Amino acid sequence: MAGAESLQIELAWSPGPGEVQVQRLNLPAGATVDHALAYLPAGIDAHAVGIWGHKATRDEVLSDGDRVEVYRPLTVDPMEARRRRHQVQGGGRRLVSRHRPAGKGSG
Repeated sequence: MAGAESLQIELAWSPGPGEVQVQRLNLPAGATVDHALAYLPAGIDAHAVGIWGHKATRDEVLSDGDRVEVYRPLTVDPMEARRRRHQVQGGGRRLVSRHRPAGKGSG
Protein backbone atom coordinates (compact mmCIF):
# COMPACT_ATOMS: atom_id res chain seq x y z
CA MET A 1 0.00 0.00 0.00
CA ALA A 2 1.19 3.52 -0.76
CA GLY A 3 2.42 5.85 1.93
CA ALA A 4 0.47 8.87 3.15
CA GLU A 5 2.23 11.10 0.60
CA SER A 6 1.19 9.11 -2.50
CA LEU A 7 -1.78 7.25 -3.97
CA GLN A 8 -1.80 4.11 -6.06
CA ILE A 9 -4.65 4.22 -8.53
CA GLU A 10 -5.64 2.59 -11.82
CA LEU A 11 -6.62 4.50 -14.95
CA ALA A 12 -8.81 2.44 -17.30
CA TRP A 13 -10.08 3.30 -20.78
CA SER A 14 -11.38 1.51 -23.84
CA PRO A 15 -9.82 2.50 -27.15
CA GLY A 16 -12.33 0.33 -29.03
CA PRO A 17 -15.13 -2.22 -28.61
CA GLY A 18 -14.09 -5.22 -26.52
CA GLU A 19 -10.73 -3.67 -25.63
CA VAL A 20 -9.70 -2.27 -22.23
CA GLN A 21 -6.39 -0.68 -21.30
CA VAL A 22 -5.33 -0.22 -17.66
CA GLN A 23 -2.42 1.85 -16.39
CA ARG A 24 -1.29 1.89 -12.75
CA LEU A 25 -0.30 5.32 -11.47
CA ASN A 26 1.38 6.74 -8.38
CA LEU A 27 -0.02 10.20 -7.74
CA PRO A 28 0.55 12.64 -4.88
CA ALA A 29 -1.98 12.81 -2.07
CA GLY A 30 -4.74 15.25 -2.94
CA ALA A 31 -4.63 14.40 -6.66
CA THR A 32 -7.89 14.73 -8.57
CA VAL A 33 -9.51 12.82 -11.43
CA ASP A 34 -8.15 15.51 -13.76
CA HIS A 35 -4.58 14.75 -12.62
CA ALA A 36 -5.09 11.07 -13.51
CA LEU A 37 -6.60 11.95 -16.90
CA ALA A 38 -3.37 13.77 -17.79
CA TYR A 39 -1.82 10.28 -18.24
CA LEU A 40 -4.27 9.23 -20.98
CA PRO A 41 -2.72 8.58 -24.39
CA ALA A 42 -3.25 11.27 -27.02
CA GLY A 43 -6.52 10.94 -28.89
CA ILE A 44 -8.55 9.39 -26.04
CA ASP A 45 -11.62 11.56 -25.36
CA ALA A 46 -12.50 11.75 -21.66
CA HIS A 47 -15.96 13.27 -21.96
CA ALA A 48 -17.42 10.96 -19.27
CA VAL A 49 -15.48 9.57 -16.30
CA GLY A 50 -16.18 7.58 -13.18
CA ILE A 51 -14.56 6.00 -10.15
CA TRP A 52 -15.35 2.31 -9.74
CA GLY A 53 -18.43 2.61 -11.97
CA HIS A 54 -19.88 5.73 -10.34
CA LYS A 55 -19.97 9.00 -12.24
CA ALA A 56 -17.25 11.40 -11.12
CA THR A 57 -16.30 15.01 -11.75
CA ARG A 58 -12.84 16.06 -12.86
CA ASP A 59 -12.21 17.96 -9.62
CA GLU A 60 -13.07 14.97 -7.40
CA VAL A 61 -10.19 14.08 -5.03
CA LEU A 62 -8.90 10.53 -5.38
CA SER A 63 -8.31 7.98 -2.63
CA ASP A 64 -5.68 5.26 -2.51
CA GLY A 65 -6.85 2.23 -4.52
CA ASP A 66 -9.35 4.13 -6.72
CA ARG A 67 -9.93 3.07 -10.31
CA VAL A 68 -10.61 6.01 -12.63
CA GLU A 69 -12.63 4.86 -15.65
CA VAL A 70 -13.02 6.74 -18.93
CA TYR A 71 -16.28 5.93 -20.71
CA ARG A 72 -16.80 5.93 -24.47
CA PRO A 73 -20.04 7.34 -25.87
CA LEU A 74 -22.79 4.82 -26.60
CA THR A 75 -23.06 3.89 -30.26
CA VAL A 76 -26.37 2.02 -29.91
CA ASP A 77 -29.35 2.70 -27.66
CA PRO A 78 -29.23 -0.04 -24.95
CA MET A 79 -32.97 -0.75 -25.30
CA GLU A 80 -32.61 -1.20 -29.06
CA ALA A 81 -29.62 -3.52 -28.59
CA ARG A 82 -31.65 -5.65 -26.18
CA ARG A 83 -34.54 -5.86 -28.68
CA ARG A 84 -32.16 -6.96 -31.43
CA ARG A 85 -30.57 -9.65 -29.22
CA HIS A 86 -34.02 -10.91 -28.29
CA GLN A 87 -35.07 -11.16 -31.93
CA VAL A 88 -31.97 -13.19 -32.76
CA GLN A 89 -31.94 -15.40 -29.65
CA GLY A 90 -35.50 -15.58 -28.39
CA GLY A 91 -37.79 -15.54 -31.38
CA GLY A 92 -41.25 -14.11 -30.78
CA ARG A 93 -41.64 -14.96 -27.08
CA ARG A 94 -42.30 -12.13 -24.62
CA LEU A 95 -39.41 -11.08 -22.40
CA VAL A 96 -41.62 -10.54 -19.35
CA SER A 97 -45.12 -11.79 -18.65
CA ARG A 98 -47.79 -9.16 -18.05
CA HIS A 99 -49.81 -11.51 -15.88
CA ARG A 100 -49.11 -13.55 -12.81
CA PRO A 101 -49.18 -17.30 -13.23
CA ALA A 102 -52.42 -18.93 -12.07
CA GLY A 103 -52.48 -19.65 -8.36
CA LYS A 104 -49.90 -17.00 -7.42
CA GLY A 105 -51.50 -14.30 -5.33
CA SER A 106 -54.92 -14.61 -6.87
CA GLY A 107 -57.67 -15.19 -4.54
